[in-house]
Amino acid sequence: MPVSFHTMKNKILILFAHPRYEDSLVNKSLAEAARDLDFVTFRDLYELYPDFDIKIKEEQQLLLEHDIIVWHHPIYWYSCPPLLKQWIDLVLEYGWAYGKGGDQLTGKIVFNAVSAGGSIEVYQHGGRNRFTIPEYLRPFDQTASLCKMTYLPPFVVHHANIASREVCSSFGESYRAILTKLHQSTQDIEHLKQLEYLNIHQYQNQKA
Repeated sequence: MPVSFHTMKNKILILFAHPRYEDSLVNKSLAEAARDLDFVTFRDLYELYPDFDIKIKEEQQLLLEHDIIVWHHPIYWYSCPPLLKQWIDLVLEYGWAYGKGGDQLTGKIVFNAVSAGGSIEVYQHGGRNRFTIPEYLRPFDQTASLCKMTYLPPFVVHHANIASREVCSSFGESYRAILTKLHQSTQDIEHLKQLEYLNIHQYQNQKA
């Protein structure tokens, strides 16, 4: 039987950070697949904070009201766009998210949903980028650990720059399905933690 991590159905907060959202068919597809779900709160950070003036208390309150957090962003120079880094720097305060008395996020689930221009083959130890996507995301993993959150493997879309509309739609459907299963607590979390990607099934026949 799957191990559920809450007795009630989970609310999901997607923190979307893409400085060129209008140019990304992949991320449009993912966003459209997720944002109309009634258990999802979708926050477009670049639309909300074009001047990077993040409302810390408002963001913290939203974190308290949700059970699952998604850092949704493209891979920019092997990390995230600057506004998401600023969000992490400011919102996850000492004494609130970590450190002495900082236990507000304990037990919450978090993962990255990312798009990358390169193939899964180039994000391998023998590939051009030398490291895997999960390895590049280790700062997020450690951030979650420091805040006593459960970090899950990422949802990943490779070849994002050349993906066709049909491919983008397929990833959107997969994203929506994974979010729904997490909301419904029908996933074995310990099993998910062992995967390379939450959507690794979409790459099983491609990986070298």
